Amino acid sequence: MHPAVRVWARYAATLGLCLLTGCSGFPLGASAPAVSRAVITTSPTDGSQNVPLDGPVKVTVEKGRLTSVRLADGKGNLLTGRTSPDGTSWTPDTGLAVTTPYALEVVAEDADGLKAVSHTAFTTVTSAHTFAAFFTPEDGSTVGVGMPLSLRFSRPITDRAAVERAVAVSSDPPVPLGEHWFGNQRIDIRPEKFWTPGTRVTLALHLKDVQGAPGDYGTQQKEVHFTIGRSQISTVDLDTRMLTVRQGRQVLRTMPVSAGGPDHPTYLGTMVISEKFQVTRMNSQTVGLGDEYDIKDVPHAMRLTQSGTFVHGNYWSPRDLFGSANTSHGCIGLEDEKGGSPDSPAGWLFGHSLVGDVVEVRAREGEHVSADNGLGGWDLPWGQWQPTARTSAH
Repeated sequence: MHPAVRVWARYAATLGLCLLTGCSGFPLGASAPAVSRAVITTSPTDGSQNVPLDGPVKVTVEKGRLTSVRLADGKGNLLTGRTSPDGTSWTPDTGLAVTTPYALEVVAEDADGLKAVSHTAFTTVTSAHTFAAFFTPEDGSTVGVGMPLSLRFSRPITDRAAVERAVAVSSDPPVPLGEHWFGNQRIDIRPEKFWTPGTRVTLALHLKDVQGAPGDYGTQQKEVHFTIGRSQISTVDLDTRMLTVRQGRQVLRTMPVSAGGPDHPTYLGTMVISEKFQVTRMNSQTVGLGDEYDIKDVPHAMRLTQSGTFVHGNYWSPRDLFGSANTSHGCIGLEDEKGGSPDSPAGWLFGHSLVGDVVEVRAREGEHVSADNGLGGWDLPWGQWQPTARTSAH
């Protein structure tokens, strides 16, 4: 999975291949699960940028019928649309908004009732000579203690100092924060250690008319609020193939897993859940692994890296695999049922997890995740984070 790098943030300006990533493998001798014959096509394609405001946005399906289409902007506002009488196409009723991220989620069924799923993300065209910041986490959300504040800009920033002065972060209770630029379009902000549960955080964007680069001016004047929930940290030991979930000092549960095999080992390090999906498709072509797998209904999937590392349910492998062998293409698999059972180990973890929860992966040896691959900035030494003087109490 390592060759493919994609964007994790749902509201990032440079959204990459959304959800069509994964890393599950089949153990030797196991038969491939039945897959839907329905083939979903979307326009624009996943990861498109600078999409014109008239799109066109269209969904079609071959060898099946559409059962659900959901098009939402970065604030969660839904756009209505119409499905053709024969159920094979869908188009929105209205046009798109400028400088806006969109998520398009589609479900279709074939004649046998088998589901196919498509998740597409794209951003619309940015007005000439302006830039905007797309933020994670979402406004009004409650997140885990490992969630950094991450901003991605729609255009490269050359005057970092001007942009930094226009971004204010405050917390209650107050805590010193550090910031780090990953390239010229992303800045993350976090405390030295994980957030204290119950902390309330406010991001104030004063970017309107701020020049971020010659001729490019900001457009935003808004506040974003989020709250830190309970402290949950999961530890994955690749050597023993066990996952332990703790809230505070209490161990909630320990579960057997199957992680990346010798040819595709799982990254080590401190990672953070950035997205959660009840079901998603995992296709080896999107991570540069050819035709090794294409599973259209992976249940209880939670993203850890841009490049396609997930914790997810696995219904296609024998139960005695978990805890005994690492066979995946880099993901961390837990026992599950086809369609996803809330009572399975994977379903239990999914139901007990928040975006922003920490997953620490350990082993005697292995490659550490890079700090910009998802929300992996916790592995970047604190000395490489510049203190921000824009922290204050509410």
